[in-house]
Amino acid sequence: MPDIIKYCHSENHLNQSFKLDHVHIKWDKQIHLHRQDFWEVAYIITGRGTRIIGDNIASFNAGEIILIPPHLPHCWSFDEFTHDEEGKIENICLFFSTDILIDLKATFPELSEQIESINKISNGIAFQEQALFNLQNILKLMLNQTPQERIISFLSVLSILAHTQNTNIVGQPIIENRNTKKIQLLELYVMNNFQNNIALDDVAQFLDMEKSSFCVFFKRIKKVTFFQYLTEYRIISSCKLLINSDLTISEIAYSCGFRDIPYFNRTFKKSKAMTPKSYRETERKNNKGFENEALLKKVNS
Repeated sequence: MPDIIKYCHSENHLNQSFKLDHVHIKWDKQIHLHRQDFWEVAYIITGRGTRIIGDNIASFNAGEIILIPPHLPHCWSFDEFTHDEEGKIENICLFFSTDILIDLKATFPELSEQIESINKISNGIAFQEQALFNLQNILKLMLNQTPQERIISFLSVLSILAHTQNTNIVGQPIIENRNTKKIQLLELYVMNNFQNNIALDDVAQFLDMEKSSFCVFFKRIKKVTFFQYLTEYRIISSCKLLINSDLTISEIAYSCGFRDIPYFNRTFKKSKAMTPKSYRETERKNNKGFENEALLKKVNS
């Protein structure tokens, strides 16, 4: 099976009890689906796209902060057209282990309630309102702090994680088996390759399956053929670009894997009951934005 790992943060140094990772890289260099033994607080500064957290696939935008508990599979897949003037995305990640939480609880009994509250978290959660604002400020501040100053900020982050009530669950642990892992890998493969030509042989080889076996397997799990799934994913991606970019219809079609513009227009109209141009005008006029979460849940259900 191909190696799909790209960027990966560095491990904690021996003289650090937690790790602050500031990433400023090209949009397509982020690490793919992975899990880890430690906690992660992820702050997206620049970029947007689609993320997988546990059992959930949804869109994300700049500004969000997500808490990822240990062992929960996750990844962020960034859009090609949303970046800074250098063509890069940016995020800040704070990593810490359960061991440091245990040590803090033993050293500072005053933190026992907070630590116990954090250790009960098993889902990926997104922060909102004041908690989000406070975390954004603290994480940015930590970039320019000394290691000693960061300790105080780290404790402030833990306090917010423990006491915040207004959060959204954005992913739950999944019961993994061979089929689940294959489907997750396939969804990741499509997420990162839908702009290109994809042949059944390529996908079957990626999952280390015979082509005929893959077709039966996919239809049984997803209730549609692989190419029906791929086409719907491409249509959803084109909807996002129609609303959130000023690319031409042809550019959007090509960017989403359609090499024949008339075919793209026919397929889009069949799916959305209107042309791409009408869809863009209607959605922008109504100021609805792109409801990517609901659409992605539909295509991945």
